[in-house]
Amino acid sequence: MPVSASHPLPKVAVGRHLSSESVNLENYHSWVGEALAAEIRELGKDLQGVRICNVNATAAGGGVAELLSRIVPVHLALGIPTEWRLIYGDKDFFTITKSFHNALQGAKLSLTEETKRTYLEHNRQSAEVLPDDYDVFIVHDPQPAAIRHFKNSSAQHKWIWRCHIDSSAPNSEVWEFLRPYVQEYDAAVFTMKAFQPGDLDLARIVFIPPAIDPVSTKNMELPADVCHRAIGEMGVDLHRPLLAQISRFDPWKDPLGVIRAYRIVKESRPEIQLAMLGAMAGDDPEAWGILDKINAEAADDPDLYVFTNLTGIGSMEVNAFQRTADVVLQKSLREGFGLVVAEAFWKSRPVVAGHAGGIPMQFPAGYEDYLVESVEDCAAKVLRLLENRELAESFGRAGQAKIRAEFLLPRLIRDELRLIKDVLR
Repeated sequence: MPVSASHPLPKVAVGRHLSSESVNLENYHSWVGEALAAEIRELGKDLQGVRICNVNATAAGGGVAELLSRIVPVHLALGIPTEWRLIYGDKDFFTITKSFHNALQGAKLSLTEETKRTYLEHNRQSAEVLPDDYDVFIVHDPQPAAIRHFKNSSAQHKWIWRCHIDSSAPNSEVWEFLRPYVQEYDAAVFTMKAFQPGDLDLARIVFIPPAIDPVSTKNMELPADVCHRAIGEMGVDLHRPLLAQISRFDPWKDPLGVIRAYRIVKESRPEIQLAMLGAMAGDDPEAWGILDKINAEAADDPDLYVFTNLTGIGSMEVNAFQRTADVVLQKSLREGFGLVVAEAFWKSRPVVAGHAGGIPMQFPAGYEDYLVESVEDCAAKVLRLLENRELAESFGRAGQAKIRAEFLLPRLIRDELRLIKDVLR
């Protein structure tokens, strides 16, 4: 669709979620307590009628989309008019922005003038057709970061940039290009303090980690027989141990390293199986090449299963795999947060994960040894858990307690509403 004034930035429809249990704060009381729910209700009253617009790059396939699909309905239920729009982009633009994403996580990239022009031109065009009838704009990640620069908005409009990426050691050339655009915002949000680039100078910089929604279909309780039926119908042997990685197909998730670790485990435990489930995001053209490599590895291995959202895998199936897996793997090399780690812990599953980004903050005390750096260490820790069921179960219970205490959706809602109220003062 051409960018024109008659076609404003596409709006993601979230009204269908309004009947969801997740919009009722009463459903969270047993997990987060009345005091937190009461504070959220008060914040909702304070922000009645405040119009909020979230802008990102894709409606499905990534952590940002997953978060917004849960946050926006709660805002609406609180009486806060909130919408979600998508920046315009084509394959060339998203190839550039994926390279920016990688560069913010430390990858090498030499910027060309043509790359800069293409990036800025897409942001300029999107800014022209972004409606201005909002009070607060929340812009997510680098893809639309320059949109605030090109949006000719009044001083009463407030702008927040939310970075979900591990930007603790960014590529200096790319960050120097993006930084002036980020500095035009009223506030910036990072997952953790370590992710804040040292030379970013804003009056408001806050740290808000992501969170999972325990009543979503991806995280709600599922009976064991339903889980077994779901994964059994996909060809997995229910009588043999199962490893699972649920992740985008991204080199930073190190899927090929996970496969190597699984094959080391298989030398000692030949009955082991590995399921790799991944979502294909619309703003990530790099994912197709990674998926091809994974499929090539799986071609001659009947115990290595590869599933994507393009082949019918949805949130219910992800839930079933996470609840059934003996060990969940997330051997990330770089990671903003790793929602799938929180999801697995919430289901009382033990997790072996990369010592990267926001993953360590999710690990319960005493189990940090399961944060790994190498393929060999990953395999060794998986074997330890497979051979000691009592250890695996205690690890899973401790992980669930950690997520319950710190990383459930109401805490994220509260922290974001506090920030919105602050920028409007």
